[in-house]
Amino acid sequence: MNMQSDPKMVEVKIGALIMDPNTNTPIVVLKGVESEAVLPIWVGAFEANAIALEIEKIVPQRPMTHDLLRNVIIECGLLASSVVVTDLSENTFYARIELLDKKGDAVFLDARPSDAIALALRLDCPIFVEQRVLDLSAASSPQNDNIDDDEQTPGEDWPELIG
Repeated sequence: MNMQSDPKMVEVKIGALIMDPNTNTPIVVLKGVESEAVLPIWVGAFEANAIALEIEKIVPQRPMTHDLLRNVIIECGLLASSVVVTDLSENTFYARIELLDKKGDAVFLDARPSDAIALALRLDCPIFVEQRVLDLSAASSPQNDNIDDDEQTPGEDWPELIG
């Protein structure tokens, strides 16, 4: 239980935003800032668009949902300290937005990783992944099922795309 209360965190950044050619679903590839960690997270089209808009620094005419949430956080006097991808269970990733109130007390919000990442970009706060999530992701890799040995898996392509 002691490890749960103080998990090892790996700081990541967005290494790539790509399309999965098999499912035509967007993938955010998180890459370790000071490590070789790579974590692909399949996301929805709207969330991928929100992330892409912020990466490209394109400002929509009216605030999008993530812009609205950013504005609410700022107007309420909260400070974003980090976004953390906290779990992987049954092929679903979980995340948390960590905020500080005016007294310095922590406020935690559960979020989908895609929403948390889109918000982290807008609030300019660091993104972390718990080491055990990286371990679980590496161990699960369902894409490798039913693939011939001579076929290259998407995981083998990602380091080249973000390198």
